[in-house]
Amino acid sequence: LNKLTEIRYERNDVAFDRNRFRVRGDTVEIFPVYAKDHAIRVEFFGDEIDRISEINVVTGTPTRVLDHVAIYPASHYVASKEKMAAAIEGSIDMDQATAALQSQLQQQLSAKMQQAVPAMAQALQGQLQSSIQTAMSTYLKTVMTAYMQQMSAALQTQVSAAMQQSMSQLSANMANAMSIDEAAFADAFQMNMTEEDLGELIMSLMSTEDASYDGNLKKLGYADVAKPSGIDIYPIDFESKEHVIDILDTYNDRMADEGQDDKVITYTDFVGALMSSVTDIVNMISYVLVAFVAISLVVSSIMIGVITYISVLERKKEIGILRSIGASKGDISRVFNAETIIVGFTAGVIGIGLTALACIPANAIVYALFDVANVAALPWQAALVLVGISVFLTFLAGLIPSSAASRKDPVEALRSE
Repeated sequence: LNKLTEIRYERNDVAFDRNRFRVRGDTVEIFPVYAKDHAIRVEFFGDEIDRISEINVVTGTPTRVLDHVAIYPASHYVASKEKMAAAIEGSIDMDQATAALQSQLQQQLSAKMQQAVPAMAQALQGQLQSSIQTAMSTYLKTVMTAYMQQMSAALQTQVSAAMQQSMSQLSANMANAMSIDEAAFADAFQMNMTEEDLGELIMSLMSTEDASYDGNLKKLGYADVAKPSGIDIYPIDFESKEHVIDILDTYNDRMADEGQDDKVITYTDFVGALMSSVTDIVNMISYVLVAFVAISLVVSSIMIGVITYISVLERKKEIGILRSIGASKGDISRVFNAETIIVGFTAGVIGIGLTALACIPANAIVYALFDVANVAALPWQAALVLVGISVFLTFLAGLIPSSAASRKDPVEALRSE
């Protein structure tokens, strides 16, 4: 593990990527920086290598067993500590640098001490004289303490100043004293890779995404007819589309029953999805229109009933005459029911006729604009049903007025004007 670290490999037990290795118990997995989709697994038995194998970096399954393997450095500029120490030691004369440093330190320290001692002696003499004159016995201890503090402060100041100056001069002299042999320093670094390995390493460093065999073939535009990624089918009409969907569903059901789920075909019916959406929208609009039509029919039935009742009120004398000549209540009721049925039949026929006539210009306009023929049509079966609905609704609307007319008193009906 120390050797891997020295050749610039990083240990990461979570994110396994190029230029990294991870340790799991007695197993060490190494992802070479120049590898694409394989890594090296080294299994130990104690301190001995038990097996070396090449594994898939995604699944972790071994692909082959190796007798030996070479792990190249993860960086171009890798040198051992021994070579670097030998290169530095060969380029610097340590004895000469040590002697020069000692000589400079001695000279600086002696010069500073010569300057500091007279000043300290003079200060000491003045303090002693004043202390002896005032109170030698009383303040002797205090004077000695103050003297020692001042002496230590002065020594510290002088020594620190001397050391700073000496170190600054030492750093300047060290730059002149040290020299590096460029040839020896260049020989300390050696490349342990061939030109092919170096080119592969550079290309892998320049790549920003993982390359694969299938991915490279897809980028180059290669396609195998036996293994298509997708097939587009364009039926000529909706019946053919439904037939194609039935064939695909039958095939998928057979493959699922046989347990061959990998052969099940996944398809998307774009036209079916579009038509389903359009059908839902049309159905919603149809429901709204049917609601409006139902409301219109109820309102028109009420109006027909009101008009029929007004007709009954205005024809009381006629009802009385019919009853006086022998007409029964049923006959009076059938007269008004027949009138409402005739009204419903006439209205239905007129509506059917207008609708059939409106289909002619509508089809002509749509054909001229969109080249679609016969977009509007009215089947005869639907026409008959609509006429029957119209007759039935008017008949229901006239039941109450006709029943009221049949219950009129003949004598009172004859007296009305």
